[in-house]
Parts: sequence; C-alpha cells; structure tokens
Amino acid sequence: MKITSPRGLADALQQARKQQNQTQKTIGALAGTKQSTVSAFETSPEHARIETLFKLLSALNMELVLESRGQESANGPANSQAWDQEW
Repeated sequence: MKITSPRGLADALQQARKQQNQTQKTIGALAGTKQSTVSAFETSPEHARIETLFKLLSALNMELVLESRGQESANGPANSQAWDQEW
C-alpha cells in the first residue's frame, strides 16, 4: 500500500485495526497506551509522536517498510504520479 500523507497512514492503521476486529481500547492496551491516544492518532495523525506510531504498528502486528520512489515493490510497479506534497 502506498501511503503519502499522515492521513493516509492513520486511515491504513484504522482499517487494519477494524479488519482485526480490535477496538481502540484493546489496541491501546497492547501498545501500552490509552484508548484516547489511539483515537487521537486516528483523527489527528499529524500531531502524533513517532513513538506512538511504532507502538501502534507493533500492537497491530504490522511493520513500516520504506522504499525509494519509482522503485518496483513486491506489490507491483510504483505509481508514476509525481509527489505533490511538501512538508
């Protein structure tokens, strides 16, 4: 899955949580954080700490994989659209 924004990342984690039939409270407990922290990440990811991201990824049994733009990933060819975000 190609993610290019904090909102996209939050949506992907929320979707994974729901597919696993987990509540925010359960994921928070697995991550060692509060339900309100999970909720805050899902609604306002741009304000989250990187540490929170990795705790949530761990609780969801997920990992972050970085690759160069334009590289072909295991999921198929990269999207040829240009990057339009500037942070």
